[in-house]
Amino acid sequence: MPPGSPRPKNWLVESILVTLFCCLPFGIVAIINAASVNTKYDAGDYAGAQEASAQAGKWVKYGLYAAIAQVALGIILSVMGVFGGMMSGLAS
Repeated sequence: MPPGSPRPKNWLVESILVTLFCCLPFGIVAIINAASVNTKYDAGDYAGAQEASAQAGKWVKYGLYAAIAQVALGIILSVMGVFGGMMSGLAS
């Protein structure tokens, strides 16, 4: 571990929030990686802690992007259904 190196961000809170509110599978992977950041850092494996932090951050972002895409798709499909219903009402 480099002398005076700061502890990498562990992403644990974000991982839990993504698991609860966004995307369960990505959140679980993020929690597993986030939980290993502090353990690796305390064991002196600074490179491993940085890698686990990067992996946790990646999976948190994937979960967030998946939730945004899911909401956007739901809105698009709802709007298409409303306009489709309006158009079929005009055609009859």
